[in-house]
Amino acid sequence: MAMHRRHAGRPTDHPPDPWTGLRPTRPTEAPATAPTDPPATALTQALLAAEAGYPVMPLTRSKLPAIRSPHRGHPEVPTCRGACGRLGHGVHDASTDPLTVRRMFAAAPWATGYGIACGRPPHHLIGIDLDTKNGADGLTALRFLAEEHGFRLPPTITVLTPSGGRHLWFTGPPSPPIPNSVGRLAPGIDVRGAGGYLVGPGSLTTHGRYVLATDTPPRPAPVPNTLLTLLTAPPPPAHREPLYGVPPQPAAALIRFVRASPRGQRNARLFWAACRAQESGLVQELAARLTEAACHTGLSAKEARAAIASAARRG
Repeated sequence: MAMHRRHAGRPTDHPPDPWTGLRPTRPTEAPATAPTDPPATALTQALLAAEAGYPVMPLTRSKLPAIRSPHRGHPEVPTCRGACGRLGHGVHDASTDPLTVRRMFAAAPWATGYGIACGRPPHHLIGIDLDTKNGADGLTALRFLAEEHGFRLPPTITVLTPSGGRHLWFTGPPSPPIPNSVGRLAPGIDVRGAGGYLVGPGSLTTHGRYVLATDTPPRPAPVPNTLLTLLTAPPPPAHREPLYGVPPQPAAALIRFVRASPRGQRNARLFWAACRAQESGLVQELAARLTEAACHTGLSAKEARAAIASAARRG
């Protein structure tokens, strides 16, 4: 493949990078700038990502585009998306061209990270952001969706975030475009699609560094068809009247989700299901069934009742 050409003739004692397929630079070939220097690290990682076909752009420590808009104070109508030829258009600047990438980082020497544009060829990347803040449990929520809709989550590139969450990368079709969303699939699940971007692994932010999971595969997996259907479904009406007594997830699916809990996830799944029942006003009605399902997994009745009570207090 083309991405390996510049490594021809080098020793093969170093394994390839797990997500770009590139072999790391040997210590004797270190760049003049120390590799611990955050800007140099961000540029190096961004160039590797660009070589693997991911359009990139520099980011600040706050995960925002690092180059200020050239139209600041003088907004363009319609909004300029880079047609003016200058830098500073956020995700629209993202590129796989190494010269352009170097030019962007030269214009923003304070950048400590890089973003990867989603929805762009050749990968048409879809990012599933699983959050763990503010009581959310995105990973458990995604597992519930997979259980409820009957699809399997394939191994794919996984980036661990400083807050304890994770980003799952999937490849998608060229069309229709996948919209960005926050909490639309479930609490704790955000989606990065066309016009959005993911913080690239190796980026340093105010809260810490984004890193690849140790067991991540070399390439993103295709998005499961059922998940793709959920991602492209039209959004619900903005002012839909709530239906009394109808939970966000079917009660039977919540019980089944708890009963299928593997060891190490039993408390987390029970608490998440109890929170969803609490949101629908049915936690008291489902308490006995949730407790029975939890006991089926090996939890004691006392542990189950404590988790359900905690979810009720959270509500």
